[in-house]
This record gives sequence, C-alpha cells and structure tokens, in this order.
Amino acid sequence: MAKKNGGMSMKKLYILVVLVLSSVLFLSGCGEKKPAKLANPCFEGAPAWVIDPTMEGGITGLGSAKIGPAGISFARQEATAAARDEMARNISVKVNNMFKSFTQTTGIGDVQTVDKVASNVSKQVSSQLIEGSKVKNSWISPACNELFVLVVQDPNVTKAAVKNSVNTSLKNEQALWQLYQAKKATEEMDKEIEKEFGEKK
Repeated sequence: MAKKNGGMSMKKLYILVVLVLSSVLFLSGCGEKKPAKLANPCFEGAPAWVIDPTMEGGITGLGSAKIGPAGISFARQEATAAARDEMARNISVKVNNMFKSFTQTTGIGDVQTVDKVASNVSKQVSSQLIEGSKVKNSWISPACNELFVLVVQDPNVTKAAVKNSVNTSLKNEQALWQLYQAKKATEEMDKEIEKEFGEKK
C-alpha cells in the first residue's frame, strides 16, 4: 500500500509542477507588449481630414484610388469621381434629415408627397453642387500607394441651392405649397437648412 501511495504522490507532484510551469509561461506571454496595429494601415500618418472629412464643414466627399500604371493623373480623376459620389450620398442624407425634422415640427403634408419633394430636392441640389465642387486636399498613403482626395462645396452656395430647390419643388406640389404658405413655415425650413447645410462652427 505504501508503494501505491508513494506512486500517487509522485504523480500528483508531477501534475502540480506541469500546472505551475504552464501558468508561468502563460503569464509571461500575456505580459509581452505587442505593437498596436491599425485597422487599416493605409491610414498611417494620414491627415485629420482623411479620418474625418466632415471636419471641413459644409458638404464634403472623400474618395480614393490606387496609383497604378496609368499614373497619378488618372488616379486623381478616379478619386475625385468617387469623392463626388460620396458627396451626392451625403446631400441625400442631409436633405432627408432636413425634411423629416421639418415635417415633424410643422406637421405639413403627407409622407408620400413630402418624400417626393425631398427626392426632387436631393437630385437638383446634387447636380448643382457636385458640378461646382472643388478638390480642397489630396494625400498619398505611403503604405498603400493610394491617393485620397477631399472635395468640398462652399456652405453659402449650398444653402442657396437648397433653398431655391425647396421652393421650386414645393411649388410643383400645389396642396403642399399652400400649406407651406398658410402655416408661414419658411422660417422653420430656413432653420433646418441652416442646421443641415450651414457652415460648421
């Protein structure tokens, strides 16, 4: 029996030693500091506007393109086109937000008619603003050889285009236009335009 007990004790001791060594190795591994990796290495060293294009205020769009055999000029054209596509999407979102807030505040019009007007305004404003937008900044990522381009539109030009388009589109919907005038909702619409399209402070 003594031998048996002795055998069991050695076995337990062996298991204990293995567990202790495993714990030490695990803890030492956890203690090693590994360098943090960026989610996208292309953004390493990027200027602030690449990370957050909206910081420029007004309507903006960010686009990028790889610099390939066709050269930087072709990449710039592609990146600028992509940036203007993003600008169009941003305009659409802002127009929808503007009309949603406006209709909630004033109670003007049914959803279907308001959506139709919002869609018309979005299309009209996009075509005007994208055509007149300008490339403000560009940056080449050393890690990816990729060109990033920021296009912007003057907030004052934006507000004027939105306001003109709103009035034109509302007049095309007579019932909605009459409600708009009857409730003297111009001031509320101006507030929403300023909130969505005004210059960032």
